Amino acid sequence: MIAATGDFAKATVDLHAQFLELLLPKIETHARIYFRDVKCPARRADLIDETVALAWKWYRRLVERGKDVMRFAMVFVYLVAKAVRCGQRTTGRENINDVMNPLAQKRHGFQVEPLPISTRTSLDTLYGAGTGQRQLDEYEERLRDNTITPPPDQAAFRIDWPRFLKTLTHRDRELAQYLSLGHRPSRAAAKFGLVPGRVTQLRQRWCREWRSFGGDDYFEKRRQAGPGKKPG
Repeated sequence: MIAATGDFAKATVDLHAQFLELLLPKIETHARIYFRDVKCPARRADLIDETVALAWKWYRRLVERGKDVMRFAMVFVYLVAKAVRCGQRTTGRENINDVMNPLAQKRHGFQVEPLPISTRTSLDTLYGAGTGQRQLDEYEERLRDNTITPPPDQAAFRIDWPRFLKTLTHRDRELAQYLSLGHRPSRAAAKFGLVPGRVTQLRQRWCREWRSFGGDDYFEKRRQAGPGKKPG
């Protein structure tokens, strides 16, 4: 039994040395090319490491079945990298129902990003103005769950509103956010160096653009809620 254990350990060491010498350079080179579109350096490095680990796992299984991997080395490397991109990991598959999973975001066509004003806002941005903390509190107050608007409508607004803001210029985006906190047009005009009439024109134009963007339901609920009240 001791001799058998020693032979197994020696075979494993030899197998690992062969993997490091013959396959590892090909795996790392192909993985760097295959995942070059991943913008985050940390995630790209994780995917490359995961490809190496999964390749070693598959390599041992194939050798145990009597397969000569070096006869189809590049096909093997390509399939391992493809499996990692599709969510396969050394310990199993990733949860594709997790909204924070990049694979789920890609498969269902959505992305997760911070709100324009959130608890992740930098301290310089938050406290650069005297009203920074108050604006943060007011903005997040409007995003609290309520019992009137159905959850799907709330989720749609939280996704569409930041996307709509990105279509505006930097000045208009800040003005729109300021007005969304409930400030009067006269105060907004004074703050941004505009006349009240211009602010009204911009609000009307944004209303039309938002409707064409897909926000008809939100503005209809706001009209029904009445002035000075939040839409449902």
